[in-house]
Amino acid sequence: MTSPERSVQTQPLLELRGVVAGYGGGDILKGVTFRVEGGGITCIVGPNGAGKSTLLKAISGLVKPREGDILFEGRSLLNSTPRQILQAGIVQVPQNHSLFKKMTVRENVEFGAFLLKDRDLIRRRFDEIAEQFPIVIERGKEKAGSLSGGQQRLVEFARCLMLDPRIVILDEPSMGLDPVTLKRVFLTVHQMSASGRTVLLVEQNAKAGLRLADHGIVLENGLVRLTGTGRQVLEHPEIGALYLGGAVVGSGQ
Repeated sequence: MTSPERSVQTQPLLELRGVVAGYGGGDILKGVTFRVEGGGITCIVGPNGAGKSTLLKAISGLVKPREGDILFEGRSLLNSTPRQILQAGIVQVPQNHSLFKKMTVRENVEFGAFLLKDRDLIRRRFDEIAEQFPIVIERGKEKAGSLSGGQQRLVEFARCLMLDPRIVILDEPSMGLDPVTLKRVFLTVHQMSASGRTVLLVEQNAKAGLRLADHGIVLENGLVRLTGTGRQVLEHPEIGALYLGGAVVGSGQ
């Protein structure tokens, strides 16, 4: 018999169990099952149309699964609203830039704490985040729309941390970035993880994402095809076939 203490230790932070979901009666996710352990970086990769965006919407409560369950710290999220999921500690940075361009950088970051009422707490959070993201102070009075794409991404990271989330979900953070800026953004993702954050990263740049990740998941045609450490998934012989348009044979698990 497993002791209660051991059960607590092995409980994943986030778990999907046989999730089936889609739009208008059509299923995009066809039974997705995986676990995200607390701490570290888990990277989900897969070709276009694999279901990555639908998966993130299901976790955030924007798409309701038709079958299966999504559990956060052992509790089902199926009946939770997007706001309740945010309050529980799941914060997502979307693929498309989401800053309010006519607001200042500081105003955008402070807006990330919109669920909080304690002004002193908001001030302390801002000061802590500004230490990690100097751009928040250096460009704080400038309009967010004046920043480059990479700078906006860093400010989005800073804003999402204002709620002190248990898990940070990053949707294609490298999208549209030049190699130098991409390196800086990925370094920041690593630093977030090193500071104790759990990061769920969805990344089209499979090599870069999996090299960064502790754990890797390959999604194809709405199903999990491969799982393992980031390195194991990156070096798996079937990953090349997947990205060359071939089908992955078997689960590889």
